[in-house]
Amino acid sequence: MAKLKLSFACALYDRMQPLYTGEVQPDGIELNFIAIEEPRPIFDRMSGGREFDVAEYSSSEFVQRFANKQCPFVAIPVFPSRAFRHGFIAIHKKAGIQKPKDLEGKRVGVPLYTMTAAIFIRGLLQHEYGVNFEKIHWVQGAINHPGSHGNPTALPLLKPMPVEVDPSGKSLSDLIEARVVDATLGTSLPEAIRTNPDIARLFPNYVELEKEYYKRTGIYPIMHLVAIKKDIYERYPFVATSLYNAFVESKKIALKHMFNLRALRYMTPFLMRDIDEIHEVFNGDPWPYGVEENRPTLEALVQYLQDQHLTSWKPTLEELFAPVYGLE
Repeated sequence: MAKLKLSFACALYDRMQPLYTGEVQPDGIELNFIAIEEPRPIFDRMSGGREFDVAEYSSSEFVQRFANKQCPFVAIPVFPSRAFRHGFIAIHKKAGIQKPKDLEGKRVGVPLYTMTAAIFIRGLLQHEYGVNFEKIHWVQGAINHPGSHGNPTALPLLKPMPVEVDPSGKSLSDLIEARVVDATLGTSLPEAIRTNPDIARLFPNYVELEKEYYKRTGIYPIMHLVAIKKDIYERYPFVATSLYNAFVESKKIALKHMFNLRALRYMTPFLMRDIDEIHEVFNGDPWPYGVEENRPTLEALVQYLQDQHLTSWKPTLEELFAPVYGLE
């Protein structure tokens, strides 16, 4: 029987390379892996035109669309991208921000108010530090280049919020240097933090905070999941399990390569130390797939989306993800 041909758009992460090279092939599927290194265009093309059969996709956008009954996709619990976010909050030292609560009343730049990174950061600030994000004036624009952060097809907020689109034609990095905004947060830091001593992280000891936070809460923010076009899944339900098992196998191979220290695979000088921490903090797998293994993180995301007026109710994780049958 001929294999089902599917296109898959994703960045070429280490955990995806065995799928890209063909070393791992999903059962019954001929996968056309389309490598696109910036995730935002993938999301925009998927949301705006459903250009791919399967794609790396914004976790928050998927949940928001699902809860608002405007989701033409089905998700599987594979997470191409995740990142702790304590270290992605930058401040101007002269803005009077000594602690998270000081962000209230300030102007804070964000690439896209509804992006997953911003949702997790606001959730962190609210639930860990008591910050009222509704008292912050949000300025939306790209951090390190002029203009917008992609061309998103964003659903509206359910409650009006103090969000303005930056009209200046400058980057948020330029604006924080000029004190037009007092802080920034998102998926990257302003380039000015490398050259301007007045720009700094809100949490200089972010690594220690992130490890303590994870050990205490079990939350390791998930940025992206894998989405399948709903019509394909409904016609060929086997694709969810087939793809899930292939992603799991691909990740196992990537971990094996990373753990081989005879010749360092990555340009990370302290990789041996980092691998020690992976075993200490994450029990050997820093990137688990599956719903149950990620329940605290996923439930936090669902809660934050409701807190931040992107959804009016909280779907269960079992509703959000297609059932898959595979073993890690």
